[in-house]
Amino acid sequence: MDRRNISKIFVTGIVTGITSMMLLVMVLVFTGKIEFTFMGSGSPLEKEVSKKARVIGTYIDKYYLDEIDSQKMADSIYKGIFNGLGDDYAAYYTADEYKGITEKSSGTYCGIGAEVERTKEGDISIVKPIKGSPAEEAGIKAGDIIYAVDGEIIAGTDLTTAVSKIKGKAGTKVVLKVVRKGENDYLDIEIERRLVEENTVLSRLLPGKTGYIRVTGFEEVTNKQFKNAVDTLEDSGMKSLIIDLRDNGGGLLSAAVGMLDRLLPKGLLVYTKDKNGVADEYFAEDDKCVKLPMAVLVNGNSASASEVFSGALQDNGVAKLVGTKTFGKGIVQTIFGMEDGTALKMTTSRYYTPKGRNIHKTGLEPDIEVQLDETTLTGKDGEFTIDNQLQAAISYLAGK
Repeated sequence: MDRRNISKIFVTGIVTGITSMMLLVMVLVFTGKIEFTFMGSGSPLEKEVSKKARVIGTYIDKYYLDEIDSQKMADSIYKGIFNGLGDDYAAYYTADEYKGITEKSSGTYCGIGAEVERTKEGDISIVKPIKGSPAEEAGIKAGDIIYAVDGEIIAGTDLTTAVSKIKGKAGTKVVLKVVRKGENDYLDIEIERRLVEENTVLSRLLPGKTGYIRVTGFEEVTNKQFKNAVDTLEDSGMKSLIIDLRDNGGGLLSAAVGMLDRLLPKGLLVYTKDKNGVADEYFAEDDKCVKLPMAVLVNGNSASASEVFSGALQDNGVAKLVGTKTFGKGIVQTIFGMEDGTALKMTTSRYYTPKGRNIHKTGLEPDIEVQLDETTLTGKDGEFTIDNQLQAAISYLAGK
């Protein structure tokens, strides 16, 4: 496949521009009555489903106590169709859900630049502010609990709703009322929103001139960040390289291919096959490559694009996998963007390593198996921690 086309393909990501003719179903809602129609008029399945949907609609009209949310009902039917496929990765996304997914996979968004989570208690908590972000500059700290956004209490709300209120147009300001450990009262912190690029790559030069790159996700920004990290480490005189993909659940195939292109000589990196056996092949075409000993840290949460990346390096014999067996997700999901802003996601093909391995439900076996021993965690420095798996990779490379 032409390398220029790779960036247009978002595997476990986004493929847009599909017209409404790709719709699997049509749901019409009239005053609470639902008519459910499959494409392919007159089929036995269509008649059966439409008949039952009309009966259900009659019961709802006659007996349901509260007001009917027609759009919510329609979205539930769309989602139900994909649930019925038996595909754990298939889904129907509303326009708002699709917008959030698009933003996440791009790695850039307009907001304050902080990772947040919903705690078991239902609080919205700051995991960490992104380095150099508006949140960090304003004084937001890890562990802060966001109580209100612009005076509106968000405690107890779902994470998606909370994040949507924090994000906004570049240049606008938002006031977060936070609870901070050690403070007796709320803190009101004003932050100016701006375009933020997520840091998906962390790098540093370890003793012995060993380069270390941790990749937390495969997003649109990751390829550039990874190549910059490799260039910087090479300029610093690195003699070997460790790439940490532990707990990296994957992302965009295009990002993994671009990163491999920087490491490997020209040749096949990965290929996929669809239901008809039609294959798409992805090649390294960059003249640059890293001719140094390499190791890749993996574990049971290294999945999808992480396995594409690791499998290509392992098959080419240029890197040893260190850690534990990977997750085993060797199938490809494609998202089809619809004209109304919604989207459909489903499994469309399997991927194979250069040597033809499909590791779905089996995973990649490490060359050097090392179970994580949490008692070995030392030298914690922000996001960087030395442990026995990393030490095993360092020791292996030292021997090379």
